[in-house]
Amino acid sequence: MPNSFGTLSTLPVGGKAYSVHRLAVLEQVHPQAKKLPFSLKVLLENLLRNENGLSVRKADIEALALWQPKAEPTTEIAYTPAHVLMQDFTGVPCVVDLAAMRDAMKALGGDPARINPLVPVELVIDHSVQVDDSGNPQAFANNTHLEYERNQERYQFLRWGQNAFRNFKVVPPETGIVHQVNLEYLARCVFVDEHGAAYPDTLVGTDSHTTMINGLGVLGWGVGGIEAEAAMLGQPVSMLIPQVIGFKLHGHLKEGATATDLVLTVTQMLRKKGVVGKFVEFYGPGLALLPLADRATIANMAPEYGATCGIFPVDAETLKFLRATGRPEELVVLAEAYYRDQGMFHDAATPEADYTDTLELDLGTVEPSLAGPTRPQDRVALKDVKKSFAEALPKLKAVKKPIPALPMTGPAVSDPVDVPGGVLKDGSVVIAAITSCTNTSNPSVMMAAGVLAKKAVARGLVSQPWVKTSLAPGSKVVTDYLTNAGVLPDLEKLRFHVVGYGCTTCIGNSGPLPDTVSEEIRVEQLVVSAVLSGNRNFEGRVHPEVRANYLASPPLVVAYALAGRIDIDWDTEPVGTGSDGLPVFLRDIWPTHEEVQTAIAGAIHQDSFSRIYGSVFEGDANWKALSVPSGNMFQWDAASTYIANPPYFVGMTATPPPVNEITGARVLALLGDSITTDHISPAGSIKKDSPAGKYLIERGVTPKDFNQYGARRGHHDVMVRGTFANVRLKNQLVPGVEGGFTRHLPDGEHTTIFEASTAYQAAGVPLLVIGGKEYGSGSSRDWAAKGTNLLGVKAVLAESYERIHRSNLVGMGVLPLQFRTGESAASLGLTGEEIYDIKGLVDGLKVNFAGAAKELAVHAVRADGTRVEFYAVCRIDTPQEVLYYLHGGILPYVLRQLLATR
Repeated sequence: MPNSFGTLSTLPVGGKAYSVHRLAVLEQVHPQAKKLPFSLKVLLENLLRNENGLSVRKADIEALALWQPKAEPTTEIAYTPAHVLMQDFTGVPCVVDLAAMRDAMKALGGDPARINPLVPVELVIDHSVQVDDSGNPQAFANNTHLEYERNQERYQFLRWGQNAFRNFKVVPPETGIVHQVNLEYLARCVFVDEHGAAYPDTLVGTDSHTTMINGLGVLGWGVGGIEAEAAMLGQPVSMLIPQVIGFKLHGHLKEGATATDLVLTVTQMLRKKGVVGKFVEFYGPGLALLPLADRATIANMAPEYGATCGIFPVDAETLKFLRATGRPEELVVLAEAYYRDQGMFHDAATPEADYTDTLELDLGTVEPSLAGPTRPQDRVALKDVKKSFAEALPKLKAVKKPIPALPMTGPAVSDPVDVPGGVLKDGSVVIAAITSCTNTSNPSVMMAAGVLAKKAVARGLVSQPWVKTSLAPGSKVVTDYLTNAGVLPDLEKLRFHVVGYGCTTCIGNSGPLPDTVSEEIRVEQLVVSAVLSGNRNFEGRVHPEVRANYLASPPLVVAYALAGRIDIDWDTEPVGTGSDGLPVFLRDIWPTHEEVQTAIAGAIHQDSFSRIYGSVFEGDANWKALSVPSGNMFQWDAASTYIANPPYFVGMTATPPPVNEITGARVLALLGDSITTDHISPAGSIKKDSPAGKYLIERGVTPKDFNQYGARRGHHDVMVRGTFANVRLKNQLVPGVEGGFTRHLPDGEHTTIFEASTAYQAAGVPLLVIGGKEYGSGSSRDWAAKGTNLLGVKAVLAESYERIHRSNLVGMGVLPLQFRTGESAASLGLTGEEIYDIKGLVDGLKVNFAGAAKELAVHAVRADGTRVEFYAVCRIDTPQEVLYYLHGGILPYVLRQLLATR
């Protein structure tokens, strides 16, 4: 490593000497680096440690050290995370690719055992449990049984991976939510590698709410599966040096306000400010009084306020939390020594950093709130919810489309609920769920829910019978402290029984409503409500029959279950009638700050964390009973419709074949502006008459067992059939038609995109997709690029790209081309019926032309023989991307690198 600035040094702590890169040495050369925000200092250290003259150059380090806060981001750097965090939906295809790489390595004569993650990877299974059963003591066991029944193949595969790969660990189902398990156990705060180097813990995760760990001072955010695969194979993540918004906190929360109220306030403020693509960093005197769980709650919501991350610096509260959760004392001592030595430890004397812009909040002004009915940034003061719902109702009622029944993947096991007709009204609460990583990580709000339940039970209150209640703790530690405090029995008396440990209602795994409730909603076209302690409430997300969804603190979730309706004025209307026949108001049962803190103090113990996480990777009897293949090579089952060996390495050679020009290409789809990865990537339910549905039926899978695309992300034959199959896709080759359809040319046959691609590939015809502005925006779904590749698309030509999707296309060996500024398919008269040749690619790659704008000639020949000739910018943007493309993608590139160093 070049070590251009001479920052490599040692740090003695506790009798050990750790290798570190000292920022103070660089700051002597570039003094303004002293005033970098905490988050950028983490990135700066990352560049210093990974400088190699190729992906990280001296100039990149200087660009970050000389950061201009107000400048628009233009400089791209390579960030190398210390580890990778996954959940099961997004993690399974990554492990499938690793298993396929072992097969390819063996076929090429190499040692398959060399294929392992090159950085630590942890996968937490938390996205597959559904609330089929609730409100009774058997709910947890019943939901767990159904979870294993539906996901047996996926779980067997992950258990094999747990044994077969080094640097890969799996946290089994029903342990906790990925982000809370990371916060309470997996995160290191300061990382120590096998060579004794110490540096800030950093990560990327395959879930947008990876940012929750920012509350611990750990820099990380959510990425798509391809970026995660690259990171776990030792490749850097490309990013622009970001702008950083400083958020100053002072004061403390007043009586009655919760951390949930605080995060809804922060989310509203930052959405109004506009922080998309930026870092947000919290600072100020208010940090000293803000518990780490509250910080994690705020950091978790970074995707909702639009930021890449929402980070808090390391300080005394960080160290307190590390000790409280049972981390080794050696780690805690090292964390304090390291961050103090680097000038990154926050205390009262810490000078204010330079920021792009700042906001400020007096915590004492935060008031009890909800957010809804359809967006997390739409905060409503608790006292105004009744009025707000009444104002929103006409718009919600105006949605005339039929309310669909929830597709079931297994039997409903809940006891029938007797709800006589006419009881439900517009505004009735039919789901009250304590769910999601946002709040189930936070003892103050979870204990507040328990204390409120105890008070409510003491007054004789009950949850309304039409409300589907559920409690999905973020980890088993939560159940432990609710039990220790004596409040879990009271929650259960209100039918808040534990239904599972995972992301349930917040990701739409809310399960079915009782038939009587569903029927009345459909017949009367009611606008009913869900109240959940989650982070997302977008239209249709929580439950297809529920149009008004509100985010709220756990105690308010319980309160709304008691009331049974969203349109209640808490100041003037009672929650219900007590056993003494008198009205009970919310203020009568609302927990005080002192009551909550007293309950927490007597219930949360360090040994709970040590005991519960001591065997976290072992799993329960269900996990241990799985039949698991043995050996380093996975034994693929040709009959499986969940796990399959992907074809990325078919015919692969030890050295990459020459890149060919793209000639004779046909257009598979001609698309407009703002084509998102949701349009491209398979998602949601599988229709029985779709190519994927037909494929499953042909293999004996009945529609009720289709499951979601998300559960089948490990099977390329299912996923490729769902690529470009979104029901709202508008392909201009078939005007007036929505969905995954196209015309096969030159015969003009109308068919599905998948079937057309199959015919083209059989005839050896390369394919092209043409798009407009902001192509690939939205979530960075890996299958948006993987599916494009498997459909035989060799290039995408668009007016502009979302940055990550462009990178993902290169990572899958697909060429991203961009129209010149001011040009488009329409301006050039392109109809999609032409035959295309792309000229100059081979010569350009020979001279490694990445980094500057470079243009390739495109020749389009119409059916009548006339030609359109124009130039398009090649968007292979970095030298590293050139290597990926030359090798046919990231995975073949890494495989050949490992093969060459045997």
